[in-house]
Amino acid sequence: MKFIDEASITVQSGNGGRGCVSFRREKYIPRGGPDGGDGGKGGDIILVSSSRRRTLQQFRYKKIFKAPNGDPGAGNNKSGKNGADLVIEVPAGTQVTDLETGQRIQDFTQIGQTSCPAIGGRGGQGNRRFKSSTHRAPRFAQPGEPNQTLSLKLELKLLADVGLIGLPNAGKSTLISVISAARPKIADYPFTTITPNLGVVADGIDEPFVVADIPGLIAGAHQGAGLGIRFLKHIERTKVLVHMIDAGEIDLEDPLADYHTVNRELANYDTDLTTKPRIVVLNKLDLPHAQEAVKAFGAAAASAGFNFMTISAATGQGLAKLKTAIVDILGQKDEP
Repeated sequence: MKFIDEASITVQSGNGGRGCVSFRREKYIPRGGPDGGDGGKGGDIILVSSSRRRTLQQFRYKKIFKAPNGDPGAGNNKSGKNGADLVIEVPAGTQVTDLETGQRIQDFTQIGQTSCPAIGGRGGQGNRRFKSSTHRAPRFAQPGEPNQTLSLKLELKLLADVGLIGLPNAGKSTLISVISAARPKIADYPFTTITPNLGVVADGIDEPFVVADIPGLIAGAHQGAGLGIRFLKHIERTKVLVHMIDAGEIDLEDPLADYHTVNRELANYDTDLTTKPRIVVLNKLDLPHAQEAVKAFGAAAASAGFNFMTISAATGQGLAKLKTAIVDILGQKDEP
């Protein structure tokens, strides 16, 4: 199934029902007076964030959503039935924007939030509402108010505490598979991961946290190269970034080349991403010549003024220390 994280839809609330023009007609009551009922209200469009939705897949083919109209009023002071509200479920993490104005309508940051972007039209008043001492037989009623129609852009940004970033084949999928119950596809060719994967890390820590495996970035990702442009937005909500680097691919002549490549893409997409707490991790410590690469990278990192950790996702080396470091940062972020 294709991972759908953007969609454009049209929503339309219901029209209000028209008011009724009617007069009471009963034997022996020659002047029964007006008894036209009011029209019913049109249905609202209601968006709600639900745990049953994880992607915007449902909007891939269905693009138009209409709420029912209100029923017209009737004689004998009978009001029309209100149109039922149309409830549309979206996953938590969805941002809703008016396509015409660009105005942000709602940012669903947690499950159970609701928003009503299109309100149903009010029902028209029946002619009994217009009876007065000087106008005893009104022969008119109000039409129902028209619906509201909006074109909406839905954009899903995953809700995760930790984002795993790095070039393709840095070992992000392997790491998330060994520290959580997530089972992403893993292979030794670039762009194995073509959709973000979420995993919950709960082993050996007090408070579980959610990790997102973001598909690999490459140079030019912020301009559309590779897969990065589609998934950079999923990093925005994370609290901590774990920047993974393949120790086996480090250029001994320029040890920080891969590190700088990812940094540039983050900065070019959104400079705020570069200010997030980050843990730099050299992975694949089990590979031949990895120690030589670690020494070269360590010297360059010291000159650049940042620290890093070393792990082997394949063997489990260093993973306990990595989880502890993540928990420590998350604890600082959650402090009031």
